[in-house]
Amino acid sequence: MKRLLTLACMLGLAACSTAEGEGWVKSDKLLVEDCWNGPFDLGPTFFGANPYQDTQTIRIQRGDNLEEVSDGLIAVVKEVQQIRNDALGQELRVGMPPGVSPPGVPVKLDTQPAPVNLSLYLHDTCHRQNGTLYSVDGTIRFASLFSGDPNEDNADDRLTEASFSATFADPRDVLASGEVDPDKTSLVTGWFRFYFQRGQPAQPFP
Repeated sequence: MKRLLTLACMLGLAACSTAEGEGWVKSDKLLVEDCWNGPFDLGPTFFGANPYQDTQTIRIQRGDNLEEVSDGLIAVVKEVQQIRNDALGQELRVGMPPGVSPPGVPVKLDTQPAPVNLSLYLHDTCHRQNGTLYSVDGTIRFASLFSGDPNEDNADDRLTEASFSATFADPRDVLASGEVDPDKTSLVTGWFRFYFQRGQPAQPFP
């Protein structure tokens, strides 16, 4: 599985970081229809980042298995350099990823999209049904953010540290107005800190 994960990272993006780090992701009452309804503690052990141009995909996960069979959190961070230059230590808005909308509701152009999108997936816990929730509101604060250079040799520029508090929901429960029934939302908080370390390239063929 580790070789497959490394290969997936290599094929998908320019680099994939290794798993070492620390952090937590919790909710006093997480709701995933037909799967989970109560306190939740991810207990992450895998911390990785994939830089691509001026965007980073951060993955905080329990275990180092493939995403499709694991529980974890993904943060997609856009305009990385602007955040590093002007917004470290500031609260940034998180929201629904572009292109995600309720079934039957046309995708609307957002002229000021949130710079960070969060998704919480429970593909291990909820393997028989859709187990993904998306951030619809909330904030995230970066104390430090990896530069995005896979060959970065400055330790401070390889560090990512952030805390967040966000409301998550199933897109199927989001109304055309963008609002969600409060009884169908989940408040999730978290903190993570890790250094980017480029993994060894995978050998796809023997």
